[in-house]
Amino acid sequence: MKKHIAVAAVMAVLLVGGVGIYLDSGASAAPPSTFVLLDGSKKNTQDLQGKVTLVNFWATSCTTCVAEMPEVMATYEKYRSRGYDTVAVAMSYDPPAYVVNFAQSRKLPFKVAIDNTGAVAKAWGDVQLTPTSYLVNKRGEIVKTYVGAPDFDELHKLIEKLLAQA
Repeated sequence: MKKHIAVAAVMAVLLVGGVGIYLDSGASAAPPSTFVLLDGSKKNTQDLQGKVTLVNFWATSCTTCVAEMPEVMATYEKYRSRGYDTVAVAMSYDPPAYVVNFAQSRKLPFKVAIDNTGAVAKAWGDVQLTPTSYLVNKRGEIVKTYVGAPDFDELHKLIEKLLAQA
């Protein structure tokens, strides 16, 4: 228990300092989950297959999330024509009106979901810290996990590698 608290404390200090933590998760299947998008439509994990997808857990109250969003948008714009997608999942504690306002005022070009029950965050490893992002390959496998803002140059290299795979 003390070890878990110490790890959480170190991660919190690093995140507050703006340092991302990159976890090489190997390739494991993305968990079954349903994303409820702002327009009321639904996407599920199976819909991710065939594309390289960044699943980004965030909140409007998270300063690192807000700061990284222009890079998340630029990454989406850079690769979307080649089979890349992004799903931004707002945390359950984020008021839906704030999420809608943020998405509209910043003209987020990708899918935005609201995880109002917390079920999606729970399915994806009980996400607590934001931003937490998962890079999913075309086969629907998580190949990289980022806690905190990713190194976008490194992320772009990995996206390009994954897009080149059959």
